[in-house]
Amino acid sequence: MPNYNKKAVTDVSVKGKKILLRCDFNVPMDKDTGRITDEGRITASIPTIKYLLENGAAVIACSHLGRPKGEWKQEFSLAPIAENLSGHLGLTVKMAKDVIGEDAVKMASELGEGEIMLLENLRYHKEEEKNDPEFAKSLAELADIFVSDAFGTVHRAHASTEGVSHYLPAVSGFLLKKELDNIGGAISDPKRPLVSILGGAKIGDKLGVISNLLNIADTLLIGGGMAYTIIKAGGGKIGTSLCEDGEIDNVRQAVEEAKKKGVKMLLPVDNLAAAEFSNDATPVDVKSDEIPDDLMGLDIGPKTVAMFSEEIKSAGTIIWNGPMGVFEFPKFAEGTIAIAKAVADSGAISIVGGGDSAAAVRIFGLEDKMTHISTGGGAALELLEGKVLPGIACLLDA
Repeated sequence: MPNYNKKAVTDVSVKGKKILLRCDFNVPMDKDTGRITDEGRITASIPTIKYLLENGAAVIACSHLGRPKGEWKQEFSLAPIAENLSGHLGLTVKMAKDVIGEDAVKMASELGEGEIMLLENLRYHKEEEKNDPEFAKSLAELADIFVSDAFGTVHRAHASTEGVSHYLPAVSGFLLKKELDNIGGAISDPKRPLVSILGGAKIGDKLGVISNLLNIADTLLIGGGMAYTIIKAGGGKIGTSLCEDGEIDNVRQAVEEAKKKGVKMLLPVDNLAAAEFSNDATPVDVKSDEIPDDLMGLDIGPKTVAMFSEEIKSAGTIIWNGPMGVFEFPKFAEGTIAIAKAVADSGAISIVGGGDSAAAVRIFGLEDKMTHISTGGGAALELLEGKVLPGIACLLDA
């Protein structure tokens, strides 16, 4: 089991120190106007920034934006982020013209207590994603302490997520600490029963998660497109539903493993199927293992909703990753909505593991009723797999 008990920003003295703060400012922007269309990741970084500034630190914030692939492209500049962040903080965020160049070095050296600057896009340098030691060292030389607060990037060993920790003491910010406390806590010491709900399109992407959860969960509820491969592996008829035939043997192995370990694995008993992948298609409620040849399953059916909801009611901890159907189509979103409501009303500790399930919860307006909604899709998934994430392993142990 990886160690999730790491030192946080509150465990070190920051007064009079220069802090290299890794944020996730990889926000969506309008291609034509350059306007930020969702500032959620910016506002998520503010508690850590305010804490540092109010406690006498000088903050050197850094992030990537998009995929400039080592080239300086104006459309990937972090200048709009600096402007947006200035508005939220009510003070000027100084913007460096480069990352480790003359301007950044000079600005960092002159930065005083309670001041903040932002480096240019880390990925303007190819060395960032290559975790180049010299690049990491140059970044680290700007500061005294490294604070990691970009959960969405900790599953990658990049210079700004792992490399700098070889030259600076490394601790988590509030955003990353919350992820570790919630997801890490749910995995390492869950309130029982632990019910895990898994959905989404592909089973191949989730086999590692299933394998790890079989060691810690009491019940697995499986919906979404990934369920059809398991149903077919068990001899069921799934019509034209999504199926990964290459994973059939691995799926059978996982089902056997669940039986051996006494983990209850529940699959849909009925599905809403249709003749085509479209919201205009007419939904037909069919048995999950008897889907007609000309139909495809697009959502879990009402009997499955009732069965899954009953399990959810008795849970102490719920980990949910992946929608139950094609929730982008209103006709086939009912299963995901019903499960989201059941989780929200359960009274259990509820962890929503990023990606589409997090988007669904926000769309349905149930965000405030969940214990924790992860900010990182890929990172949350790898954490649930029990993988050692380089951007977490490099932090000082508490």
